[in-house]
Amino acid sequence: MSKDADGNDRANEWTATLDDLRDRRSAARAMGGEERLGKHRAAGKLDARARIDHLFDKGSFQELGTLVGGADSPADAVVMGSGRVDGRPVMVAAEDFTVKAGTISQAANSKRYRVAEIALLDRVPLVMILEGAGYRAEGGTHARTPTDLLAQGRCSGRVPLVTAVLGPSAGHGALVAPMSDFTVMSEQASIFTAGPPVVRESLGESVTKEELGGPSVALASGLIHNVAANDCAALDIVRAYLRYFPSSAWSYPPDAVEGDTDARPVPEMIDIVPRNGRRLYDMHAVIEVVFDRSSCFEVQPEFGKSVLCILARLGGHPVAVVANQPRVLAGSVDVDGADKAAHFITVADSFHLPLVFLADNPGVLPGRASEKRGILRSGARMFAAQTLATVPKLHVTLRKAYGFGSMVMGMIGFDGQSSVFALPGATLGAMGAAAMSRATGADADTTERLHRVELETSYRSAGSLGFDELIDPREIRNVLLHALERALFRRQAAPAPVARVGILP
Repeated sequence: MSKDADGNDRANEWTATLDDLRDRRSAARAMGGEERLGKHRAAGKLDARARIDHLFDKGSFQELGTLVGGADSPADAVVMGSGRVDGRPVMVAAEDFTVKAGTISQAANSKRYRVAEIALLDRVPLVMILEGAGYRAEGGTHARTPTDLLAQGRCSGRVPLVTAVLGPSAGHGALVAPMSDFTVMSEQASIFTAGPPVVRESLGESVTKEELGGPSVALASGLIHNVAANDCAALDIVRAYLRYFPSSAWSYPPDAVEGDTDARPVPEMIDIVPRNGRRLYDMHAVIEVVFDRSSCFEVQPEFGKSVLCILARLGGHPVAVVANQPRVLAGSVDVDGADKAAHFITVADSFHLPLVFLADNPGVLPGRASEKRGILRSGARMFAAQTLATVPKLHVTLRKAYGFGSMVMGMIGFDGQSSVFALPGATLGAMGAAAMSRATGADADTTERLHRVELETSYRSAGSLGFDELIDPREIRNVLLHALERALFRRQAAPAPVARVGILP
Protein backbone atom coordinates (compact mmCIF):
# COMPACT_ATOMS: atom_id res chain seq x y z
CA MET A 1 0.00 0.00 0.00
CA SER A 2 1.23 3.50 -0.84
CA LYS A 3 1.41 5.89 2.12
CA ASP A 4 1.90 9.64 2.41
CA ALA A 5 4.65 11.39 4.48
CA ASP A 6 2.61 11.01 7.66
CA GLY A 7 2.17 7.26 7.14
CA ASN A 8 -1.53 7.45 6.14
CA ASP A 9 -2.89 4.90 3.68
CA ARG A 10 -3.66 6.82 0.47
CA ALA A 11 -6.16 4.23 -0.75
CA ASN A 12 -8.24 4.75 2.38
CA GLU A 13 -8.31 8.47 1.68
CA TRP A 14 -10.05 7.78 -1.65
CA THR A 15 -12.55 5.22 -0.35
CA ALA A 16 -15.37 7.55 0.63
CA THR A 17 -14.99 9.70 -2.48
CA LEU A 18 -15.00 6.74 -4.84
CA ASP A 19 -17.90 5.11 -3.02
CA ASP A 20 -19.86 8.32 -3.47
CA LEU A 21 -19.04 8.40 -7.20
CA ARG A 22 -20.05 4.76 -7.55
CA ASP A 23 -23.38 5.36 -5.81
CA ARG A 24 -24.16 8.39 -7.95
CA ARG A 25 -23.37 6.50 -11.13
CA SER A 26 -25.47 3.55 -10.01
CA ALA A 27 -28.42 5.84 -9.32
CA ALA A 28 -28.11 7.37 -12.79
CA ARG A 29 -27.90 3.96 -14.44
CA ALA A 30 -31.02 2.80 -12.59
CA MET A 31 -32.95 5.17 -14.88
CA GLY A 32 -36.62 5.57 -13.89
CA GLY A 33 -36.58 2.66 -11.44
CA GLU A 34 -37.70 -0.95 -11.67
CA GLU A 35 -41.43 -0.22 -11.81
CA ARG A 36 -41.18 2.10 -14.81
CA LEU A 37 -38.57 -0.07 -16.49
CA GLY A 38 -40.80 -3.11 -16.02
CA LYS A 39 -43.75 -1.33 -17.62
CA HIS A 40 -41.54 -0.24 -20.51
CA ARG A 41 -40.23 -3.73 -21.14
CA ALA A 42 -43.71 -5.25 -20.82
CA ALA A 43 -44.67 -3.17 -23.86
CA GLY A 44 -42.07 -5.12 -25.86
CA LYS A 45 -39.50 -2.33 -25.91
CA LEU A 46 -35.88 -2.11 -24.82
CA ASP A 47 -34.91 0.57 -22.33
CA ALA A 48 -32.54 3.35 -23.42
CA ARG A 49 -29.40 1.64 -22.14
CA ALA A 50 -30.36 -1.73 -23.61
CA ARG A 51 -30.88 0.00 -26.95
CA ILE A 52 -27.38 1.43 -26.83
CA ASP A 53 -25.95 -1.96 -25.88
CA HIS A 54 -27.71 -3.55 -28.86
CA LEU A 55 -26.49 -0.85 -31.26
CA PHE A 56 -22.82 -1.03 -30.33
CA ASP A 57 -20.20 -3.74 -30.49
CA LYS A 58 -20.28 -5.64 -27.21
CA GLY A 59 -18.67 -3.76 -24.31
CA SER A 60 -17.62 -0.75 -26.41
CA PHE A 61 -19.95 1.93 -24.98
CA GLN A 62 -18.39 4.72 -22.90
CA GLU A 63 -20.91 7.04 -21.30
CA LEU A 64 -20.56 10.79 -21.03
CA GLY A 65 -22.67 13.12 -18.93
CA THR A 66 -23.78 10.33 -16.60
CA LEU A 67 -24.29 12.62 -13.61
CA VAL A 68 -26.30 15.33 -15.37
CA GLY A 69 -29.70 15.69 -13.71
CA GLY A 70 -28.68 14.20 -10.35
CA ALA A 71 -30.84 11.94 -8.21
CA ASP A 72 -34.08 13.66 -9.21
CA SER A 73 -33.59 13.08 -12.94
CA PRO A 74 -31.15 10.23 -13.68
CA ALA A 75 -28.89 11.20 -16.63
CA ASP A 76 -31.54 13.90 -17.19
CA ALA A 77 -33.55 11.54 -19.42
CA VAL A 78 -30.93 11.25 -22.15
CA VAL A 79 -28.11 8.69 -22.17
CA MET A 80 -25.19 9.78 -24.32
CA GLY A 81 -21.68 8.68 -25.14
CA SER A 82 -19.67 6.80 -27.74
CA GLY A 83 -19.11 3.22 -28.81
CA ARG A 84 -18.18 1.22 -31.87
CA VAL A 85 -20.16 -0.21 -34.76
CA ASP A 86 -18.15 -2.85 -36.63
CA GLY A 87 -15.07 -1.46 -34.91
CA ARG A 88 -15.63 2.17 -35.95
CA PRO A 89 -16.42 4.95 -33.42
CA VAL A 90 -19.98 6.32 -33.34
CA MET A 91 -21.60 8.90 -31.04
CA VAL A 92 -25.08 8.24 -29.63
CA ALA A 93 -27.80 9.96 -27.62
CA ALA A 94 -30.83 7.95 -26.48
CA GLU A 95 -33.91 9.50 -24.88
CA ASP A 96 -34.98 7.66 -21.72
CA PHE A 97 -38.77 7.58 -21.53
CA THR A 98 -38.69 6.10 -18.01
CA VAL A 99 -37.31 9.40 -16.69
CA LYS A 100 -39.81 12.23 -16.97
CA ALA A 101 -41.16 10.84 -20.25
CA GLY A 102 -37.85 11.48 -21.97
CA THR A 103 -38.43 15.24 -21.89
CA ILE A 104 -35.69 17.78 -22.58
CA SER A 105 -34.51 20.20 -19.91
CA GLN A 106 -31.87 22.89 -20.33
CA ALA A 107 -29.25 20.43 -19.09
CA ALA A 108 -30.48 17.66 -21.40
CA ASN A 109 -30.39 20.13 -24.26
CA SER A 110 -26.72 20.73 -23.42
CA LYS A 111 -26.07 16.98 -23.56
CA ARG A 112 -27.74 16.70 -26.94
CA TYR A 113 -25.75 19.68 -28.20
CA ARG A 114 -22.51 18.24 -26.84
CA VAL A 115 -22.92 14.79 -28.40
CA ALA A 116 -23.44 16.38 -31.83
CA GLU A 117 -20.55 18.77 -31.25
CA ILE A 118 -18.18 15.90 -30.45
CA ALA A 119 -19.38 13.90 -33.47
CA LEU A 120 -18.49 16.78 -35.76
CA LEU A 121 -15.21 17.63 -34.01
CA ASP A 122 -14.03 14.02 -34.08
CA ARG A 123 -15.60 13.30 -37.48
CA VAL A 124 -17.65 10.25 -36.53
CA PRO A 125 -21.32 9.35 -37.19
CA LEU A 126 -24.10 10.45 -34.83
CA VAL A 127 -27.07 8.20 -33.97
CA MET A 128 -30.08 9.68 -32.20
CA ILE A 129 -32.55 7.28 -30.52
CA LEU A 130 -35.90 8.96 -29.88
CA GLU A 131 -38.68 8.29 -27.41
CA GLY A 132 -39.63 11.48 -25.63
CA ALA A 133 -42.30 14.13 -25.14
CA GLY A 134 -40.34 17.19 -26.23
CA TYR A 135 -39.32 20.10 -24.03
CA ARG A 136 -39.92 19.75 -20.31
CA ALA A 137 -42.25 22.17 -18.58
CA GLU A 138 -39.97 23.90 -16.08
CA GLY A 139 -40.43 26.87 -13.83
CA GLY A 140 -39.17 30.21 -15.08
CA THR A 141 -37.91 30.88 -18.58
CA HIS A 142 -35.23 29.17 -20.58
CA ALA A 143 -31.87 30.89 -20.53
CA ARG A 144 -30.44 32.09 -23.82
CA THR A 145 -28.44 28.96 -24.59
CA PRO A 146 -27.71 27.22 -27.91
CA THR A 147 -30.32 24.68 -28.93
CA ASP A 148 -29.14 21.19 -29.77
CA LEU A 149 -30.62 21.49 -33.26
CA LEU A 150 -27.88 23.96 -34.17
CA ALA A 151 -25.18 21.37 -33.51
CA GLN A 152 -27.17 18.64 -35.21
CA GLY A 153 -27.66 20.88 -38.23
CA ARG A 154 -23.92 21.45 -38.49
CA CYS A 155 -23.41 17.69 -38.73
CA SER A 156 -25.50 17.57 -41.90
CA GLY A 157 -23.44 16.52 -44.90
CA ARG A 158 -20.32 16.28 -42.79
CA VAL A 159 -20.86 13.21 -40.61
CA PRO A 160 -23.59 10.58 -41.10
CA LEU A 161 -26.63 11.54 -39.02
CA VAL A 162 -29.04 8.66 -38.38
CA THR A 163 -32.18 8.59 -36.23
CA ALA A 164 -34.15 5.66 -34.80
CA VAL A 165 -37.65 6.45 -33.50
CA LEU A 166 -38.53 3.70 -31.03
CA GLY A 167 -41.52 5.13 -29.18
CA PRO A 168 -43.67 8.26 -29.15
CA SER A 169 -41.57 11.25 -30.18
CA ALA A 170 -42.97 14.76 -30.07
CA GLY A 171 -42.06 18.39 -30.47
CA HIS A 172 -38.50 19.59 -30.26
CA GLY A 173 -36.99 16.14 -29.78
CA ALA A 174 -38.63 14.85 -32.96
CA LEU A 175 -37.14 17.58 -35.15
CA VAL A 176 -33.83 15.78 -35.56
CA ALA A 177 -35.61 13.04 -37.57
CA PRO A 178 -36.37 15.15 -40.68
CA MET A 179 -32.87 16.66 -40.45
CA SER A 180 -31.25 13.23 -40.57
CA ASP A 181 -29.70 11.46 -43.54
CA PHE A 182 -31.67 8.34 -42.68
CA THR A 183 -34.50 7.56 -40.25
CA VAL A 184 -36.02 4.28 -39.16
CA MET A 185 -38.91 3.65 -36.79
CA SER A 186 -40.32 0.60 -35.06
CA GLU A 187 -43.89 -0.52 -35.63
CA GLN A 188 -44.73 0.55 -32.05
CA ALA A 189 -43.39 4.10 -32.52
CA SER A 190 -45.02 7.38 -33.49
CA ILE A 191 -43.68 10.83 -34.33
CA PHE A 192 -45.43 14.20 -34.55
CA THR A 193 -45.14 17.93 -34.02
CA ALA A 194 -47.42 17.75 -31.00
CA GLY A 195 -49.13 14.80 -29.32
CA PRO A 196 -52.85 13.96 -29.08
CA PRO A 197 -53.53 16.07 -25.94
CA VAL A 198 -52.15 19.22 -27.60
CA VAL A 199 -54.01 18.51 -30.83
CA ARG A 200 -57.25 18.00 -28.92
CA GLU A 201 -56.77 21.21 -26.93
CA SER A 202 -55.73 23.42 -29.85
CA LEU A 203 -57.83 21.98 -32.69
CA GLY A 204 -60.59 20.05 -30.95
CA GLU A 205 -59.51 16.96 -32.87
CA SER A 206 -59.40 13.62 -31.07
CA VAL A 207 -56.76 11.28 -32.51
CA THR A 208 -54.58 8.47 -31.28
CA LYS A 209 -50.80 8.48 -31.42
CA GLU A 210 -50.93 5.95 -34.25
CA GLU A 211 -53.40 8.02 -36.28
CA LEU A 212 -51.34 11.14 -35.75
CA GLY A 213 -47.86 9.83 -36.45
CA GLY A 214 -47.67 6.05 -36.58
CA PRO A 215 -45.75 4.22 -39.31
CA SER A 216 -48.62 4.40 -41.81
CA VAL A 217 -48.58 8.20 -41.53
CA ALA A 218 -44.83 8.76 -41.22
CA LEU A 219 -43.96 6.49 -44.15
CA ALA A 220 -46.64 7.96 -46.40
CA SER A 221 -45.46 11.50 -45.70
CA GLY A 222 -41.83 10.62 -46.43
CA LEU A 223 -40.72 11.70 -42.96
CA ILE A 224 -39.48 8.20 -42.05
CA HIS A 225 -37.43 6.17 -44.50
CA ASN A 226 -37.80 2.59 -43.25
CA VAL A 227 -39.83 0.72 -40.64
CA ALA A 228 -38.83 -2.28 -38.51
CA ALA A 229 -40.79 -4.81 -36.48
CA ASN A 230 -39.26 -3.85 -33.13
CA ASP A 231 -36.41 -2.06 -31.36
CA CYS A 232 -33.78 -4.71 -32.11
CA ALA A 233 -34.68 -4.86 -35.80
CA ALA A 234 -34.57 -1.07 -36.08
CA LEU A 235 -31.13 -0.87 -34.47
CA ASP A 236 -29.90 -3.67 -36.72
CA ILE A 237 -31.00 -1.54 -39.67
CA VAL A 238 -28.99 1.40 -38.32
CA ARG A 239 -25.89 -0.81 -38.09
CA ALA A 240 -26.47 -2.10 -41.62
CA TYR A 241 -26.93 1.42 -43.02
CA LEU A 242 -23.70 2.72 -41.50
CA ARG A 243 -21.67 -0.03 -43.20
CA TYR A 244 -22.09 1.68 -46.58
CA PHE A 245 -20.76 5.03 -45.36
CA PRO A 246 -17.45 6.52 -44.29
CA SER A 247 -17.12 7.89 -40.78
CA SER A 248 -17.28 11.41 -42.20
CA ALA A 249 -17.09 13.44 -45.39
CA TRP A 250 -13.34 13.60 -44.83
CA SER A 251 -12.95 9.90 -45.70
CA TYR A 252 -14.12 7.39 -48.30
CA PRO A 253 -16.69 4.58 -47.93
CA PRO A 254 -15.21 1.27 -46.75
CA ASP A 255 -14.90 -1.50 -49.36
CA ALA A 256 -16.00 -5.05 -48.61
CA VAL A 257 -13.06 -7.43 -48.55
CA GLU A 258 -15.09 -10.63 -48.81
CA GLY A 259 -18.14 -11.86 -50.66
CA ASP A 260 -19.37 -11.69 -54.25
CA THR A 261 -16.97 -9.09 -55.68
CA ASP A 262 -15.72 -10.71 -58.90
CA ALA A 263 -16.58 -9.88 -62.48
CA ARG A 264 -19.12 -12.23 -64.05
CA PRO A 265 -21.68 -12.19 -66.86
CA VAL A 266 -25.36 -12.00 -65.94
CA PRO A 267 -27.28 -14.10 -68.50
CA GLU A 268 -30.39 -13.71 -66.29
CA MET A 269 -30.84 -10.21 -67.73
CA ILE A 270 -32.19 -11.66 -70.98
CA ASP A 271 -35.07 -13.24 -69.06
CA ILE A 272 -35.65 -10.31 -66.69
CA VAL A 273 -35.84 -7.36 -69.10
CA PRO A 274 -38.41 -7.74 -71.90
CA ARG A 275 -37.36 -6.42 -75.29
CA ASN A 276 -40.87 -5.00 -75.70
CA GLY A 277 -40.78 -1.58 -74.04
CA ARG A 278 -44.45 -1.76 -73.08
CA ARG A 279 -44.14 -4.94 -71.00
CA LEU A 280 -43.56 -4.66 -67.26
CA TYR A 281 -40.79 -6.18 -65.17
CA ASP A 282 -39.42 -5.73 -61.66
CA MET A 283 -36.31 -3.55 -61.47
CA HIS A 284 -35.45 -5.22 -58.15
CA ALA A 285 -34.62 -8.36 -60.12
CA VAL A 286 -32.15 -6.40 -62.27
CA ILE A 287 -30.45 -4.89 -59.24
CA GLU A 288 -30.17 -8.26 -57.51
CA VAL A 289 -28.22 -9.79 -60.40
CA VAL A 290 -26.13 -6.75 -61.39
CA PHE A 291 -24.74 -5.87 -57.96
CA ASP A 292 -22.89 -8.03 -55.45
CA ARG A 293 -25.13 -10.74 -54.04
CA SER A 294 -26.82 -9.96 -50.71
CA SER A 295 -25.43 -6.43 -50.75
CA CYS A 296 -28.61 -4.39 -51.38
CA PHE A 297 -30.24 -2.11 -48.81
CA GLU A 298 -33.33 -0.24 -50.02
CA VAL A 299 -34.06 3.21 -48.61
CA GLN A 300 -37.71 4.33 -48.40
CA PRO A 301 -39.22 1.30 -50.14
CA GLU A 302 -42.78 2.37 -49.24
CA PHE A 303 -42.53 5.96 -50.53
CA GLY A 304 -42.25 7.16 -54.13
CA LYS A 305 -42.32 3.56 -55.36
CA SER A 306 -41.79 4.41 -59.03
CA VAL A 307 -38.18 5.33 -58.19
CA LEU A 308 -35.94 2.90 -56.31
CA CYS A 309 -33.14 4.20 -54.08
CA ILE A 310 -30.85 1.38 -53.05
CA LEU A 311 -27.46 1.17 -51.36
CA ALA A 312 -25.45 -1.70 -52.80
CA ARG A 313 -21.93 -2.88 -53.54
CA LEU A 314 -20.33 -3.46 -56.91
CA GLY A 315 -17.07 -5.38 -56.76
CA GLY A 316 -17.09 -4.66 -53.02
CA HIS A 317 -17.35 -0.88 -53.55
CA PRO A 318 -20.37 0.85 -51.93
CA VAL A 319 -22.58 2.63 -54.47
CA ALA A 320 -25.92 4.45 -54.46
CA VAL A 321 -28.36 3.13 -57.07
CA VAL A 322 -31.23 5.23 -58.45
CA ALA A 323 -33.51 3.19 -60.70
CA ASN A 324 -36.91 3.52 -62.32
CA GLN A 325 -39.46 0.84 -61.40
CA PRO A 326 -41.50 -0.16 -64.50
CA ARG A 327 -44.02 -1.98 -62.31
CA VAL A 328 -45.18 1.33 -60.76
CA LEU A 329 -46.56 4.06 -63.05
CA ALA A 330 -44.56 2.38 -65.85
CA GLY A 331 -41.48 3.87 -64.20
CA SER A 332 -42.64 7.50 -64.46
CA VAL A 333 -40.90 9.87 -62.06
CA ASP A 334 -43.60 11.26 -59.76
CA VAL A 335 -43.38 13.92 -57.03
CA ASP A 336 -42.63 11.51 -54.19
CA GLY A 337 -40.10 9.55 -56.22
CA ALA A 338 -38.29 12.72 -57.28
CA ASP A 339 -38.17 14.11 -53.75
CA LYS A 340 -36.92 10.78 -52.39
CA ALA A 341 -34.23 10.54 -55.05
CA ALA A 342 -33.07 14.13 -54.57
CA HIS A 343 -32.40 13.56 -50.88
CA PHE A 344 -30.78 10.17 -51.52
CA ILE A 345 -28.48 11.58 -54.21
CA THR A 346 -27.40 14.46 -51.99
CA VAL A 347 -26.58 12.10 -49.11
CA ALA A 348 -24.58 9.85 -51.45
CA ASP A 349 -22.69 12.79 -52.90
CA SER A 350 -21.90 14.22 -49.46
CA PHE A 351 -20.24 10.97 -48.42
CA HIS A 352 -18.54 10.07 -51.72
CA LEU A 353 -20.69 7.11 -52.79
CA PRO A 354 -20.65 6.73 -56.59
CA LEU A 355 -24.07 6.99 -58.23
CA VAL A 356 -25.45 4.37 -60.62
CA PHE A 357 -28.57 5.33 -62.60
CA LEU A 358 -30.68 2.60 -64.22
CA ALA A 359 -33.23 4.31 -66.45
CA ASP A 360 -36.44 2.90 -67.91
CA ASN A 361 -39.14 5.54 -67.81
CA PRO A 362 -41.64 7.34 -70.06
CA GLY A 363 -40.72 10.69 -68.44
CA VAL A 364 -41.88 12.59 -65.39
CA LEU A 365 -45.51 11.96 -64.48
CA PRO A 366 -47.93 14.31 -66.31
CA GLY A 367 -51.53 15.12 -65.46
CA ARG A 368 -53.53 17.57 -63.41
CA ALA A 369 -52.97 15.84 -60.08
CA SER A 370 -49.23 15.62 -60.70
CA GLU A 371 -48.99 19.26 -61.76
CA LYS A 372 -51.02 20.36 -58.73
CA ARG A 373 -48.51 18.63 -56.45
CA GLY A 374 -45.62 20.40 -58.18
CA ILE A 375 -44.01 17.76 -60.40
CA LEU A 376 -41.87 20.32 -62.22
CA ARG A 377 -40.51 21.66 -58.93
CA SER A 378 -39.78 18.18 -57.57
CA GLY A 379 -38.34 17.02 -60.90
CA ALA A 380 -36.10 20.09 -60.96
CA ARG A 381 -34.99 19.33 -57.41
CA MET A 382 -33.99 15.80 -58.45
CA PHE A 383 -32.22 17.14 -61.55
CA ALA A 384 -30.36 19.75 -59.51
CA ALA A 385 -29.22 17.08 -57.04
CA GLN A 386 -27.84 14.79 -59.73
CA THR A 387 -26.27 17.47 -61.90
CA LEU A 388 -24.54 19.06 -58.90
CA ALA A 389 -23.20 15.70 -57.69
CA THR A 390 -19.40 15.48 -57.90
CA VAL A 391 -19.02 11.73 -57.29
CA PRO A 392 -18.57 9.27 -60.18
CA LYS A 393 -21.86 8.87 -62.05
CA LEU A 394 -22.64 5.83 -64.19
CA HIS A 395 -25.78 5.54 -66.32
CA VAL A 396 -27.52 2.73 -68.21
CA THR A 397 -30.70 3.21 -70.25
CA LEU A 398 -32.31 -0.21 -70.27
CA ARG A 399 -35.23 0.43 -72.63
CA LYS A 400 -36.37 4.04 -72.67
CA ALA A 401 -35.94 7.47 -71.09
CA TYR A 402 -38.16 10.21 -72.48
CA GLY A 403 -38.00 13.96 -72.03
CA PHE A 404 -37.13 15.30 -68.59
CA GLY A 405 -37.11 11.68 -67.40
CA SER A 406 -33.75 11.22 -69.11
CA MET A 407 -32.23 14.33 -67.52
CA VAL A 408 -33.20 13.56 -63.92
CA MET A 409 -31.67 10.10 -64.40
CA GLY A 410 -28.32 11.52 -65.50
CA MET A 411 -28.45 10.36 -69.13
CA ILE A 412 -27.78 13.59 -70.99
CA GLY A 413 -24.13 13.95 -72.02
CA PHE A 414 -21.73 16.57 -70.67
CA ASP A 415 -23.28 16.25 -67.21
CA GLY A 416 -20.22 14.90 -65.41
CA GLN A 417 -20.87 11.21 -66.02
CA SER A 418 -17.97 8.81 -65.91
CA SER A 419 -19.82 6.50 -68.32
CA VAL A 420 -23.16 6.45 -70.15
CA PHE A 421 -24.39 3.13 -71.55
CA ALA A 422 -27.58 1.79 -73.11
CA LEU A 423 -28.98 -1.54 -74.21
CA PRO A 424 -29.56 -1.84 -77.98
CA GLY A 425 -33.01 -0.71 -78.99
CA ALA A 426 -33.31 1.84 -76.18
CA THR A 427 -35.66 4.64 -77.19
CA LEU A 428 -35.31 8.34 -76.42
CA GLY A 429 -36.89 11.65 -77.38
CA ALA A 430 -39.85 13.65 -76.18
CA MET A 431 -42.17 10.62 -76.10
CA GLY A 432 -42.59 7.13 -77.53
CA ALA A 433 -43.67 6.49 -81.11
CA ALA A 434 -47.11 5.22 -80.13
CA ALA A 435 -47.81 8.24 -77.93
CA MET A 436 -46.50 10.58 -80.62
CA SER A 437 -48.77 8.99 -83.20
CA ARG A 438 -51.82 9.40 -80.98
CA ALA A 439 -50.91 12.94 -79.97
CA THR A 440 -50.44 14.10 -83.57
CA GLY A 441 -53.20 12.02 -85.17
CA ALA A 442 -50.68 10.39 -87.49
CA ASP A 443 -51.86 8.08 -90.26
CA ALA A 444 -50.78 4.45 -90.55
CA ASP A 445 -47.76 5.15 -92.78
CA THR A 446 -46.47 7.91 -90.50
CA THR A 447 -47.01 5.71 -87.44
CA GLU A 448 -44.99 2.90 -89.00
CA ARG A 449 -42.21 5.31 -89.92
CA LEU A 450 -42.14 6.65 -86.35
CA HIS A 451 -41.78 3.10 -85.02
CA ARG A 452 -38.87 2.38 -87.39
CA VAL A 453 -37.14 5.60 -86.38
CA GLU A 454 -37.70 4.76 -82.72
CA LEU A 455 -36.05 1.36 -83.08
CA GLU A 456 -32.99 2.94 -84.69
CA THR A 457 -32.69 5.64 -82.02
CA SER A 458 -30.09 3.89 -79.88
CA TYR A 459 -27.83 3.23 -82.86
CA ARG A 460 -28.13 6.78 -84.15
CA SER A 461 -27.38 8.10 -80.68
CA ALA A 462 -24.38 5.80 -80.28
CA GLY A 463 -23.25 6.87 -83.75
CA SER A 464 -22.83 10.44 -82.51
CA LEU A 465 -21.54 9.36 -79.06
CA GLY A 466 -24.84 10.09 -77.35
CA PHE A 467 -23.96 6.93 -75.42
CA ASP A 468 -20.39 5.91 -74.69
CA GLU A 469 -21.31 2.37 -75.74
CA LEU A 470 -24.28 0.12 -76.49
CA ILE A 471 -23.92 -3.06 -74.46
CA ASP A 472 -25.26 -6.58 -74.42
CA PRO A 473 -27.54 -6.82 -71.35
CA ARG A 474 -25.55 -9.86 -70.21
CA GLU A 475 -22.45 -7.63 -69.97
CA ILE A 476 -24.02 -5.00 -67.72
CA ARG A 477 -22.36 -6.03 -64.43
CA ASN A 478 -18.89 -6.30 -65.94
CA VAL A 479 -19.21 -3.08 -67.92
CA LEU A 480 -20.36 -1.13 -64.84
CA LEU A 481 -17.69 -2.71 -62.65
CA HIS A 482 -14.95 -1.82 -65.12
CA ALA A 483 -16.23 1.76 -65.41
CA LEU A 484 -16.57 2.13 -61.64
CA GLU A 485 -13.06 0.93 -60.87
CA ARG A 486 -11.68 3.36 -63.44
CA ALA A 487 -13.79 6.21 -62.06
CA LEU A 488 -12.59 5.58 -58.51
CA PHE A 489 -9.11 6.61 -59.61
CA ARG A 490 -10.29 10.22 -59.41
CA ARG A 491 -9.69 9.78 -55.68
CA GLN A 492 -6.01 10.37 -56.41
CA ALA A 493 -6.88 14.01 -55.88
CA ALA A 494 -8.11 15.11 -52.46
CA PRO A 495 -11.92 15.37 -52.48
CA ALA A 496 -13.74 18.44 -51.33
CA PRO A 497 -13.63 17.79 -47.57
CA VAL A 498 -17.29 18.52 -46.88
CA ALA A 499 -20.47 19.52 -48.65
CA ARG A 500 -20.81 23.28 -49.01
CA VAL A 501 -24.33 23.15 -47.63
CA GLY A 502 -26.14 20.68 -45.46
CA ILE A 503 -28.52 18.01 -46.71
CA LEU A 504 -32.01 19.44 -47.14
CA PRO A 505 -34.85 17.51 -45.45
